Amino acid sequence: MGDKKKDKRAAGRSAAPLPQTRAELLTLHRETRARRNVAEWGSPEHVEAINLLERIEIEIARVERAMDPPLV
Repeated sequence: MGDKKKDKRAAGRSAAPLPQTRAELLTLHRETRARRNVAEWGSPEHVEAINLLERIEIEIARVERAMDPPLV
């Protein structure tokens, strides 16, 4: 039997493609933080923003590691 929490997270990750430049990702991150901050704690909008922030931060890290030299 699969882990339902992991299944939901995996489904959410395939939602929409993220920008591929660091600048665009940082802009999206700032906008998503603002959305999270005004959403009622624990609401679907709040949870969705938190999950999107996770995806954005992972993508920022991937982009930064690919830089030459990598940002540390």
